[in-house]
Amino acid sequence: MTTSEEFSKFLSSRRSTRDFLSTPIPSDLLDQILTDALTAPSWSNTRPFKVAVASGDVRDRISSEFLARWSVLSKIMRKGFLNKLRIIYSRYGLPTSNRSIAKPYPSELKPRAERLGKELYEVFGVQRGDKDARDKQWAKNYSFFGAPVEIFVFVHKSLHIYAASDAGLMMQNLMLSAHAHGLGTCAQGAVGVWEDVVREEFEISKDYRLLCGIAIGYPSDSPVNDFGANRIGLDELMVRPRRK
Repeated sequence: MTTSEEFSKFLSSRRSTRDFLSTPIPSDLLDQILTDALTAPSWSNTRPFKVAVASGDVRDRISSEFLARWSVLSKIMRKGFLNKLRIIYSRYGLPTSNRSIAKPYPSELKPRAERLGKELYEVFGVQRGDKDARDKQWAKNYSFFGAPVEIFVFVHKSLHIYAASDAGLMMQNLMLSAHAHGLGTCAQGAVGVWEDVVREEFEISKDYRLLCGIAIGYPSDSPVNDFGANRIGLDELMVRPRRK
């Protein structure tokens, strides 16, 4: 029986994996992890989510198209009239879903994101002003950091934020189960911008929309997998009661 202290230590030991081995995941192990994910609580037990599990040729086709679009989009994002003119003409590479991902963070949250970016890119050896190196590193999102499996999470449109809440609970169970079985995961909002690419490979009802992806596989021994993002403390988590 796991003690409460051991459980707390297990939770704190989980890291986002950003460099995977190509080793395949046994199908029965993946099924078990997905079964564990379904033990999470849900709004009226509606389970308002679906998952599309991409591996093998399907995974590779999605990755190839993502990389092709990112190659175009990353150039368009640079300053310059010709770059803007290209996107107006072709529109290839523009987000087809979840456009809000590309919006700036609000002032309250921006410092946390900036700190993560600075510290993580230092691990990668990418200098602050090196846009080419940053774009190259970001592109690894679209090869799923080398993971043999990418899980795309869809949520039912009717329940809005409650569907996303339920999906988040399910995803946390999934990632913790993977961690317990010696696998690594990385939740990826970056892959949520081109939903049409995923739909080309899977039969998904229009009642569902893409939320994010999860790269899953066996971690390599790359130093990046030891990176630990800063975690806020209770003082930042908890709100104060109103004074009366």
